[in-house]
Parts: sequence; structure tokens; C-alpha cells
Amino acid sequence: MRSTVSNVMTTEVAAVNQKASFHTVAELLIDKGVSGVPVLDDDNRVLGVVSEADLLAKEEFKERYYGDDYRPPLCARVRHTAGSEGSGYRKSLGETAGELMTSPAHVIDPDAPVVTAARLMDRYGVKRLPVVDADGRLLGIVSRRDLIKVFLLPDKDIEQRARDAVRADTYGLNVTVTDGVVTLSGTLPEHSQAVTAVRLAENIDGVVAVHDELGWKHDDIADLPMWGGA
Repeated sequence: MRSTVSNVMTTEVAAVNQKASFHTVAELLIDKGVSGVPVLDDDNRVLGVVSEADLLAKEEFKERYYGDDYRPPLCARVRHTAGSEGSGYRKSLGETAGELMTSPAHVIDPDAPVVTAARLMDRYGVKRLPVVDADGRLLGIVSRRDLIKVFLLPDKDIEQRARDAVRADTYGLNVTVTDGVVTLSGTLPEHSQAVTAVRLAENIDGVVAVHDELGWKHDDIADLPMWGGA
């Protein structure tokens, strides 16, 4: 069975209400040693995420002018608000988490496979995903570090899962695992069974790679028309 987000997520989550002040958010990020936190409404629903980058938008905008006390003229404020940098400018004026956050947040279901979480993080370029229930309420958070946990499964556990998946005892196959690398050897009745066995082993949580040393008695794959057989 493949791991789900609920198996690896962190349930003790640093989060802030949308009304939390800039100072409160900054303190939380520093105290917890995190780079971003979910922003919640009064019903614990995730509205967005506020990160270090969101807070730094304020300082970044101020540095474009000659002094921190300088307020840009109206024409400049309108230009930044309407232009491609409008979002950053608006955040530079933000005073609460709700005004500073990036919204909507990219979230995930606790029953989603770990691989789905990894793909979403890669797609959206984020380091963590709030985990929510069907009503959008916060249950936990899953980070890139959490996803790596699936590769720390002991070799003996991976071996047993691999043996069960490829039915090693039924077919007399040998299964060994070293540092997450599975080696399959032995002989199966059909070529297609060998291909399937490798794929099943590759899909087991914690498997880094599969070394295929399997043989077969009959090449049923070559018999298929697409392979040019008879």
C-alpha cells in the first residue's frame, strides 16, 4: 500500500488568522523557523499562505525610493497598482496577514498519495502544502522534507512489501534490498510477468531503484503483432 499525505504530514501547524498583524506574522516565522504559514479565517479555513517573500515586499518597495519616510506621489502609486508589479505594491502596503498573503493557497487532501503532493509542489514551485478537509479546514501541513520520509523505510520492510507485490514465494523469486535499491532475480513463466514485477516493485514506497535480473520461459511479448512476431 502506498503512503498518503496523512502518513507523513505534520499536524502541529504554525498558522495565523487573517487579522494577525504584520509584526505577529514576522515573529511567528522567526520563532518557528519556517518560511511561510497558512492564513486562516475564523472557521479555521485556509485562505492563503503568507511567506517571508510576502513580508519582504514592503521593504523591497520602500528601497525604490530615497527614504523610508518617502511616500510616492499619486501617479507612481497608480502606476504600480495597475502594472505587472501591482500585487507586490499592494502587499507592500499590507498591515495584516490577509492583506499580505498569497491567495488562493495550493492545498491537498490528506488521502492523496505522497507522489501527488510532490507533483503539486513541483508544479507550483512551493515548499509546502496545507492539508485540508472537505470543507477547507486546516488539518496539517506537508513539506518537501516530509515527503522524503518515505525513502527512510527500513530495507527489511521494503523487502517484505516487494516480496508480497511480486509474489516471490509463489514463483520462487529472489528479492534483496540494499539502501532502498531492490534487486529481483529468478525465472517467471512469461516475459510480461517479469515486466509487471519490475513495475510493481518500482511503485513501492521507499524504493530508490529496481535492478532487473529476471528471466522468463516464454516471451509472450514478442508474440504480439506490435512486436513483429507471428
